[in-house]
Amino acid sequence: MIKILELSVPHMKQITKLFLALFLSLVSLSASEQLILIVSNDFDTDKATLTRYESIKGHYQHLGKMITVNIGRNGLGWGIGQEGFTPKRSEPVKKEGDGKAPAGIFKISKAFGYAKSSNTKMPYIQADKALICVDDSNSKDYNTILELNQSDNPKSFEWMRRKDNLYKYGLVVEHNDIAKKGAGSCIFFHIRKSENSPTAGCSAMKEEDLTNIIEWLDPEKEPIVVQIPKSYCSQAVVLFPGITCP
Repeated sequence: MIKILELSVPHMKQITKLFLALFLSLVSLSASEQLILIVSNDFDTDKATLTRYESIKGHYQHLGKMITVNIGRNGLGWGIGQEGFTPKRSEPVKKEGDGKAPAGIFKISKAFGYAKSSNTKMPYIQADKALICVDDSNSKDYNTILELNQSDNPKSFEWMRRKDNLYKYGLVVEHNDIAKKGAGSCIFFHIRKSENSPTAGCSAMKEEDLTNIIEWLDPEKEPIVVQIPKSYCSQAVVLFPGITCP
């Protein structure tokens, strides 16, 4: 005889809440028609491959060439983004200043650069001499891009208009948009310093490759980046039908 498990009302509510969250997450993921897949060999590698995809009738199709990108000097750690993957407790979690790039699924919200305008459909921010991104966990402006004179005088921040050209062009990755204290901040796509120079937590590439991505992105297609170690490819191909891991 098959036993039927009787659940209390509180347990039923918990299960309903769990499945509702999962359903809403999958709906959100399926809404994205542009996907950037970044895959590293493991959690400790500072290099990865990047591939672009566009969704046609719910099936992702490869677009353009695969390129090599530099990621965090200490590899990857699970970040705060959209639901989808099921990390293991033993795996690293992204923290402020740890030199890791965030693993997970994240929206790409806007472009930025030194020029007054850019050849992009994305919302664009000019990085003038007063623009900063706050990485002070104790600041109310933590993980926010704003003018210095509009901030609460954080103890730590980075200039968005650097003396080098690494931020000449860039994209904002919506990691930790809830600004959880100490969970990591100011994550971007930007120009690489050199072929073998890892980052403090961003994803960096050749200028030509980055400008191609910036021109391709369309906010109406709700672009996302999926950044994972190769061990999570089996989960990724289920979440995003049509993609293939290197």
